[in-house]
Amino acid sequence: MKYKRILLKISGEALQNKEKGLNHDPEILSMIANQFKQLLDLGAEIAVVVGGGNIFRGLAGVGAGTDRTTGDYMGMLATVINSMALQSALENVGIETRVMTAIAMPAIAEPFIRRKAMRHLEKGRVVIFGAGTGNPYFTTDSAAALRASEIGADILMKATKVDGIYSADPMTDPHATRYDKITYQEALSRQLRVMDAAAFSLCMENDIPIIVFNFFSENGMVDVFTGKNTGTLVAH
Repeated sequence: MKYKRILLKISGEALQNKEKGLNHDPEILSMIANQFKQLLDLGAEIAVVVGGGNIFRGLAGVGAGTDRTTGDYMGMLATVINSMALQSALENVGIETRVMTAIAMPAIAEPFIRRKAMRHLEKGRVVIFGAGTGNPYFTTDSAAALRASEIGADILMKATKVDGIYSADPMTDPHATRYDKITYQEALSRQLRVMDAAAFSLCMENDIPIIVFNFFSENGMVDVFTGKNTGTLVAH
């Protein structure tokens, strides 16, 4: 085991299947649940921050006439819907899961309390953090960096559709080069937009390495956890 306590940052879009018109694809949720089961069997402690872009994105709402603050709160509620969908998928395979939210909604989730979250992790439960930081103008990337810092995560795993960080978008630039390892400062100075600057800075200040990996590769999360050469590591 290369790591013990991990925080996975996954976008809301990763849960959807546009071709089938599904915001939550059962096959994708099942794939996540099965990989989590493998990780837990290896001794991992797993926390998750999930985005809400498959349902609503605050900045998109601004373009449609919604003010930014309201749009961001709507986006936070979307992350809670995704958190509940993920919780259901995990519980379907027998994984104990707790959803904790930055905005109090006691009928469906626990409020975020740092020590309680850490206790859940120690007991082998997956903890899903919903509603971002609870504040507008902060992304779920920033929420992931914040929660990783608060729970003392060994690594922040950023799930993407490509196998790491590139010098340019590999989908559009055939000359884009992939980095095996890069420093926080280099990622910031080169404006590599894998995570926002606030998230990079927070991880840098608290010495939490970030690994950017292909979420959809077979056993992607397990390979990262066991230290196989996969993805791009961002560290000092």
